[in-house]
Amino acid sequence: MGLQILFQVDVGEIPLDDTFKNFWRVDKVSPEIRDFAAHICKGVVGNLKEVDSIVKKYTKNWEIGRINNIDRNILRIAIYELLFCRDVPYKVVINEAIEIGKKYGTLESGKFINGVLDGVAKERRSKEHAVGSKQKE
Repeated sequence: MGLQILFQVDVGEIPLDDTFKNFWRVDKVSPEIRDFAAHICKGVVGNLKEVDSIVKKYTKNWEIGRINNIDRNILRIAIYELLFCRDVPYKVVINEAIEIGKKYGTLESGKFINGVLDGVAKERRSKEHAVGSKQKE
């Protein structure tokens, strides 16, 4: 659901709040699912510069606009979760993103998404380990 919303915002260049209104009118979901999707989408849009800078860092020689729309938005969601949703394990975020990529992306989406997110997760774990080591001293 979050992918569908962000895709509309990205490709249709429709403001997030307008996309929510249109989406909720058509797609009736529980309040819990709506709140979760809204939280993720607002987080991605609110941190888009930082998230996209990480996408660019791990997709050397690829401009954001050259990444297909589905893969780009899957990466945005997953990177947002890796950076800001500390309660979700890295493996869960990565596996979910890969599966969504395989289902909705191209034949190469799963591998591409895995490569990018694996690099992001390794760097984050390394930084967390360094911070944890300093705190123990």
